[in-house]
Amino acid sequence: MFFMMTLDVDPEQNKNKTLEKNLRKIAKGDNNAIGEIYELTQHALYGYILSILKNPEDAMDVMQDTYIKICQSASLYKSQGKPMAWIYTIARNLSLMKLRGQSRFTDMEDFEWDMLTTGDSGFGVEDRIVLEAALSELSEEESQIVMLHAVGGMKHREIADMYDMPLATVLSKYNRAIKKLQKIIEKG
Repeated sequence: MFFMMTLDVDPEQNKNKTLEKNLRKIAKGDNNAIGEIYELTQHALYGYILSILKNPEDAMDVMQDTYIKICQSASLYKSQGKPMAWIYTIARNLSLMKLRGQSRFTDMEDFEWDMLTTGDSGFGVEDRIVLEAALSELSEEESQIVMLHAVGGMKHREIADMYDMPLATVLSKYNRAIKKLQKIIEKG
């Protein structure tokens, strides 16, 4: 009798291990490892930064600054199995610094929405229009929590730690935001 052993591999766990491995490489002076970090994080990171800044050009600037800061600070990263939380913290701090310096808001262009989705996501133009309208109805904090969880793949506990909020508060805000989004989408 032949038994085939299957391993349940958690893609998020693999992603975290790959990110940590590349952060160690950067800390040792191998700045080429930032390319793999970029490939693994670009969509979620851009969406998160954009949810804070609401301006595509500023989001791209801060995203670039985030990757530069990752290279500069990789030696400071302490492995806790949550490299995305560390990266999001850098992005959040840089975004807030940008907001303090200026306050500009514009609509997202088509190419910015395209950056949030992959080619095989099934996310169409109509979906984008509905989502854009719905997200604009949320508060900034609600929008960020939804983007971090739904787009960025962060767990609610990680978001709670990042914002220094109780887990119950984050769950409540997330659920409220999702209900708002559902009502808005149902309206059309």
